[in-house]
Amino acid sequence: MIKTSDKKYDPTIFIIFGGTGDLTKRKIMPALYNLFLDNWLPEEFAIIGTSSSKMSNEKYIAELFSAVNEFSRTGKATKADWEKFSSHITFQDADITNASAFKPFGKLIDKYKKEWKTPPSIIYYCAVAPHFFCSIAENINKAKLDNDPKTTRIIIEKPFGSDLESAKDLNKKLLSIFEENQIYRIDHYLGKEVVQNIMAFRFANSIMEPLWNRNHVEHVQISVTEQIGIGSRGNYFDNAGILRDMIQNHLLQLLCIIAMEPPTNFNADEVRNRKVDVLKALRRIESGKIETMSARGQYSSGWIEGEEVVGYREEEKVKTHSNTETYAALKLHVDNWRWQGVPFYLRTGKRLFKSASIITIQFKEIPHNIFVSENTGPPKQNRLVISIQPDMAIRLQLQSKVPGLEMNLNTVDMVFDYAGSKKTDSPEAYETLLLDAITGDQTLFMRADQVEAAWEFIMPILNYWEKNTDQNFPNYAADSWGPENAEALIAKDGFHWFNLPEKNKKD
Repeated sequence: MIKTSDKKYDPTIFIIFGGTGDLTKRKIMPALYNLFLDNWLPEEFAIIGTSSSKMSNEKYIAELFSAVNEFSRTGKATKADWEKFSSHITFQDADITNASAFKPFGKLIDKYKKEWKTPPSIIYYCAVAPHFFCSIAENINKAKLDNDPKTTRIIIEKPFGSDLESAKDLNKKLLSIFEENQIYRIDHYLGKEVVQNIMAFRFANSIMEPLWNRNHVEHVQISVTEQIGIGSRGNYFDNAGILRDMIQNHLLQLLCIIAMEPPTNFNADEVRNRKVDVLKALRRIESGKIETMSARGQYSSGWIEGEEVVGYREEEKVKTHSNTETYAALKLHVDNWRWQGVPFYLRTGKRLFKSASIITIQFKEIPHNIFVSENTGPPKQNRLVISIQPDMAIRLQLQSKVPGLEMNLNTVDMVFDYAGSKKTDSPEAYETLLLDAITGDQTLFMRADQVEAAWEFIMPILNYWEKNTDQNFPNYAADSWGPENAEALIAKDGFHWFNLPEKNKKD
């Protein structure tokens, strides 16, 4: 959907469960504030933050003001702008496990309905731990709050289930109360500017799509590496691991966008149908082949940018002899006409050398080399490098003649660089996704069958890893690029991981 800030949207009420939590302060409230600054929010809107804590409106608004000043991409809020925005904010304490505690929300909804001439859309945002999702949905239903399929929506944060069965159970419970078009399963990676641009890059340019297949692509790498450790997430992460935390959602969603067939239109369900097709076409990895098609690791202590860091097993709230993986790499195949025979390599890990999210599409070698040079060797293969972070850019790496009297070739980049081409800041992912929820656009949100298809693919690997705990952990040092078995996974096919190069250096 193409949106302009001049468009008028229906009045909207946001009810944020977990209204005093970290996600609300770091992401949700700065996103809503920036949408307000850029004139994207409806003229009539209300934000109701809720938690079990008791506090005054004034204190709540003051806490949000500090959070926006710290985390908003637009910097510190001016007094005038904040007063206008915060006049729409109300705090309501509530025990979200108790249906009777939801009655004040009904009174507030009725109040705004009477004030506004147009019936509002109501967005329930579950910015809470996953075990509260069903309680919230059930209590919305018990309290008989507005649940019109046309105007009522519920946003669910990841993780969406901890395995296939729990994901199915959560879907079943949510769908007994809400319709599918009311449920917005959010994955913030899909809201990132460069990720959205992949579809435009593929399907709006006649020179790209003909090359996007097994005839021209040698292999694809999707790499999300992080310098940080697990921080204070030990309780969650030690029971999840990075396969659940990152690959089941973020990396498989990126894979879907890269590998999907062209949709017939930009309708939300049509786009999501094509993504589900990719997940269904993924070749299942049999238990006997998991060791040769995957790699896992766990970081030890080391130094990151001059600061000493502990190993995973020494992190807060992590079991002393934990076998939870902090690194995972997979080799995948998409069994269809477009991608048959093309390997897809996925990797992600904590405490690695650099933080970066990069998709690399390596094209095949030229069929016949006419450029022979003792100095430079044969021409290097073309690559399309899609950098999501830390830099937002799309680079097409080509071969070109080096200026001079001899025919020597060198790699040059044709670059679409967001930093150089955009005079204004790109919106944060949550801004895009929240605006889509306001307008009822589900294109960037996951559907029930998409979530379940991703779990179906991951489950054999999860089950195998949980049964086979005889790993020599830790097996990679902090500030490295990961375990040796991950290098072997791709090296045996004659390839290597494309790491983020140092500035002014080529990979």
